[in-house]
Parts: sequence; structure tokens; C-alpha cells
Amino acid sequence: MERKQFLRSLGAGAAFAIVFPCVHGCSKDSAETGLPVPTGIDFTIDLDAQESTPLQNNGGFILKEFVVVAKNLEGQYVAASQICSHQQTEEVRFITEDGGIYRCATHGARFNQEGAPLNNITNNPLKVFNTELTGSLLRVFE
Repeated sequence: MERKQFLRSLGAGAAFAIVFPCVHGCSKDSAETGLPVPTGIDFTIDLDAQESTPLQNNGGFILKEFVVVAKNLEGQYVAASQICSHQQTEEVRFITEDGGIYRCATHGARFNQEGAPLNNITNNPLKVFNTELTGSLLRVFE
């Protein structure tokens, strides 16, 4: 049997079975997969503690309670969900490219510091949180 005949013999059912999972998994935003976006966030970080050492440098970040807490390139503290708004994977990190943005390593979604999408991976914004610095204590909250 030639390859062309073989492929025809598979028919539409086999093609659907092969193509559908990829199209379904990567082509649209889906709140039904992955982890939920964090809610009720209200915690404090001691900037003098060893765990917060990366926050001493502009561009540094830490992960806490599914939140990316970063010191942006201007020296201000910013925070956003570690859970990507595209498919709810926990791969969002702060990177210093393009003046400092959030990027998800799973599918490459990029967001500005206000959470707005920067590419066409998703139309859903990334959830951002408030920060408040009092002495050496940084509060992250909704």
C-alpha cells in the first residue's frame, strides 16, 4: 500500500484524534487547565532576610505564595501572579528584557508590569498585586 492510500484509509477520525489535542491545548486560553490564579494575597517580606536577597538588586525577583515579587529596573517593587493567564502554568518570572517584563516560560506569553499582554499568546492580562514598603518590610496585597 502506498503512503497516500494509507493516509486516506486512516480517514478523518484519525486525523481528528491526532490534531485535536494539540489545537485544543495550545490555541486558546483555558481557565479549566492548570493552577488557579492566586487570590486573597496579603503577605509581608522582610527585605533584610536571606530569602529576599535577590530583591536587593534591580531586576531581581523571588517567588512566594504563587506571586512573583520583583525589584524593577527603576528600583521599585512590583508583584504579579506566578500563574500565567494563558494556561495557568506556574512559570511566570520577571526578566530584564524590554525595560523589565513578566514572561511565562511555558508558551512565551509576555506581559508589561501592569499585567497587559505584550504578544499574541494570550489576550488575558496577568494579575498584578499592590506593594507597599515600610522600612525593610515589603507588603504584597490585593
